[in-house]
Amino acid sequence: WKLTMFYSKQLLSILISYTTVAVVHSYNGAPAYSPATGLKNEFFTWRGQQIRYQVAGPKDADQTCILVHGLFVNGDHWRKTLKGLADNGVRAYAIDLLGNGYSSKPAKDSAEARALNGENGRFSDDDDGSTAPSVLKNVQLGTANGGKRVADVDLRHPLGSCYNFYTWAELVQDFTREMCRRNQEATIVCNSIGTMTSLQAVTDSPELFNGVFVVNPNFRELHSAEVPFPSVSMPAVRAVQKLLRENGQPLFDALATPNTVKEILKEPYAIIDAVDDELVDVLLSPLLTDGAADVVFDTLSYSAGPLPEQLLGDTAFPGGKPVWVCYGGKDPWTPPKRVDRLSDFECVENVILLPDAGHCPHDEAPEDVNGLIMDFLSNIKPPTKALTQKSIFGALFGR
Repeated sequence: WKLTMFYSKQLLSILISYTTVAVVHSYNGAPAYSPATGLKNEFFTWRGQQIRYQVAGPKDADQTCILVHGLFVNGDHWRKTLKGLADNGVRAYAIDLLGNGYSSKPAKDSAEARALNGENGRFSDDDDGSTAPSVLKNVQLGTANGGKRVADVDLRHPLGSCYNFYTWAELVQDFTREMCRRNQEATIVCNSIGTMTSLQAVTDSPELFNGVFVVNPNFRELHSAEVPFPSVSMPAVRAVQKLLRENGQPLFDALATPNTVKEILKEPYAIIDAVDDELVDVLLSPLLTDGAADVVFDTLSYSAGPLPEQLLGDTAFPGGKPVWVCYGGKDPWTPPKRVDRLSDFECVENVILLPDAGHCPHDEAPEDVNGLIMDFLSNIKPPTKALTQKSIFGALFGR
């Protein structure tokens, strides 16, 4: 019963009524302009898939941020961050990860989805020469009370789905290569489970990024390394996951009422005024597009993949890439003492408590979070620009 209620709350927190306001739509039902930001909805073609993104800030900005959203939401969740960074002269991109928002949602069992899977060729049991195991043994993880424990971390999606952190990390890397100015490293800003996508992207392509700013990391309560007594509890978890995949659509449809969802969103949001009608609209409207429900239930079955401590403590995580973490003290899903212990990792320079915020401080207390992001950016030196013949001439002769 408790497990069923947990999944119901996960669904309720994302189900929001579709508005009937007439708008001009582009790809996959996306309005031409985001009602949350007023920015144009643009699309990036990635491996044959369409990825929705929004961009704000000057094209010639010295600093660029890539904003990576959390579970079941989309780039509109950064509505207040996009404006805040742009107003401070930062170029900011908010993307919808594959399967989320208005981005493409290929069926997980299709040939195109299998070809996209970021797990392809990553693990040693793929028989392709890789030496990385799909199960990491004796990984040191945290506990809710700030302690430490050791667990095995299964990295492979149990369904073999392309909707996993490795796929999303590859998308973030390719997007950054394509969209950012040459020779300019980008800063990743992420929320919730976007933390895993972001840390994995930096691990895989450190040359693209200069740091990571984390807003409320998620420790993934249903990961096989996180549930208590996994040998007993995981069969029950997987049974509920299977039930939802096969029979969850009526539940998904039935819970799409604005008032109910607004009430449920007040659980992760501690600052209730932030749960407005605009938020309600922009989070669910894309979830009512074709294929979205299948991705939701597939993602709810993702009881594997990387975890925050595992990524931060991995010897593969590159040096010189600072990480700052901020979190809301009233977040019911993120244990404060466990977040605080992330400061034990060498790359984590700062862990900041926002005492009055919940799980989404960037949307609840945007002035505070935007200020912290700017502080973080000021601590990251932009790469020295190479002196070209033209710039030398200009320096010498004032042109």
